[in-house]
Amino acid sequence: MAWRPDGGVWMMMTITIISFVQAEDSYRFFDFRVTYGNVSVNIDVPPTRVILINEKFPGPELDLVTNDNLIINVHNDLDEPFLLSWNGLHLKRNSYQDGVYGTTCPIPPGKNYTYAFNLGDQTGSFFYFPSLGVQKAAGGFGAIRILSRPGIPVPFPQPAGDFTLLVGDWYSGQDYKNITARLDGGRMIPRPYSVLINGNGNTGSRSTSLTVDKGKTYRFRISNVGVELSINVEILGHMLKLVEVEGTYTIQSMYTSLDIHVGQSLSVLVTMDQPPQNYSIVVATRFTHTISEKALILQYSNTKSKKSKFVPIREPDNEIDFSIKQARSIKTNLTAFRQNAEGSYHYGRIKISRTLILESSGGVVNKKQRYAINGVSFVPADTPLKLADYFKIKGVFKEGSIPDKPGRARIRLETAVMGVHHKDFLEIVFQNRELFVQTYHLDGYNFWVVGIGNRWSTWSHASRREYNLRNAISRSTTQVYPKSWTAVYVALDNVGMWNFRSEFWARQYLGQQFYFRVYSPANSTDEYPLPKNALLCGRASNRHRRDFIP
Repeated sequence: MAWRPDGGVWMMMTITIISFVQAEDSYRFFDFRVTYGNVSVNIDVPPTRVILINEKFPGPELDLVTNDNLIINVHNDLDEPFLLSWNGLHLKRNSYQDGVYGTTCPIPPGKNYTYAFNLGDQTGSFFYFPSLGVQKAAGGFGAIRILSRPGIPVPFPQPAGDFTLLVGDWYSGQDYKNITARLDGGRMIPRPYSVLINGNGNTGSRSTSLTVDKGKTYRFRISNVGVELSINVEILGHMLKLVEVEGTYTIQSMYTSLDIHVGQSLSVLVTMDQPPQNYSIVVATRFTHTISEKALILQYSNTKSKKSKFVPIREPDNEIDFSIKQARSIKTNLTAFRQNAEGSYHYGRIKISRTLILESSGGVVNKKQRYAINGVSFVPADTPLKLADYFKIKGVFKEGSIPDKPGRARIRLETAVMGVHHKDFLEIVFQNRELFVQTYHLDGYNFWVVGIGNRWSTWSHASRREYNLRNAISRSTTQVYPKSWTAVYVALDNVGMWNFRSEFWARQYLGQQFYFRVYSPANSTDEYPLPKNALLCGRASNRHRRDFIP
């Protein structure tokens, strides 16, 4: 017997889960089996070993509704540990289910673990992915779409269809374990070779075509599930109406194409208002010297043409300035804003409790390449930090081991944890002194992107005059442009141990991450207790769970 997130009870017998709930409860049950498979994602390269979920690449899409309770049983049939994380989902008071090593023990080979959590009051487009090592470079990801409950207004008419595009860079022909070994040896990995659309890298493949009807409007949910590169998406001949970003409804602006940075999700409405023929959905890498580009066929149902319209790769033309302008134009639709986990939308009137200035860096430590935030390169502990905190195991991590601002000291290795208080209101400034776009993500939270600097700018207190304190976009993943800065506000209303990381996955693996310990003295009521089915490992292996709080 185990406890539900809301305090009720559900029963589990090995892998069979029996639910005892009232009729009005909405429970969704999923069974995931994780295996290896060899998939040829590009015609011109040999099959690559990938991670499959239920024999699918990408994995099954989770079609959900606001306030659903999820019970997801994951069977690990790999030859190594495995974890799933839920990119962008707000697991309220429940970091035990976050699916990253700092909070959860990995699922051993041949074993299973059942995630159980409530979606709460969220809707939108997200994805799940494997969080251990660089398994993300081998697949194991899938889309999550959360619809509003019936009767809750949505700020646009019901579309004729709802398509998902999982896009991202891909290391064609390279086994992810070879990539891991290279990183472990202290060397960086080369740039990804190609781009995939829903697991396919074959340009114009009929197996990846989408059929639409002239005159109708469709919703496209797009997530960048890659490991490093920003992606630009364009539907040739059609305008993209942005309507949602990571669960936040946006002002409905029109774009010819949209930049989606690694780890980000959004959705657009597209009206099929062109002459009936085949068009191309073009997906291309951004901000790189060598551009990789793939296309998927958009086929009007009444066309007789068998060819798709495809244009050559576009030459970069001030693409950083273009992208900055586009990013600043993305704002929250206040008429559609709902009271959510972050409370009132009057974020511009809340007093700042603490300002963090976070800056990335790289260097060689002990003859190996490492990356850091504020001079600290994260080293995973032998025990998940959340379990060490729960069982009061000393010596696993040191709170306060990462400073609030960058210094001039050399990179040091540390299991970095920043202590913050429940209900604090943070200003976080990401300062990028490097020459490429960076992307950062905070689990368990959305933040308001209040400011994005111009190129060759450094944040200062005067930069606050440029902040958008009215309708800044609320999201969980933000980009930081080269030689620039991005500022966000975040209300710390979610108690737990939450991962903050670079979405450039090789850098994350080599230390560019840390954890926020959001602490409340009244943790018995502000946070769910340790699940009774929680896996225990490391120095927590032989510990006994304390009684649950009713």
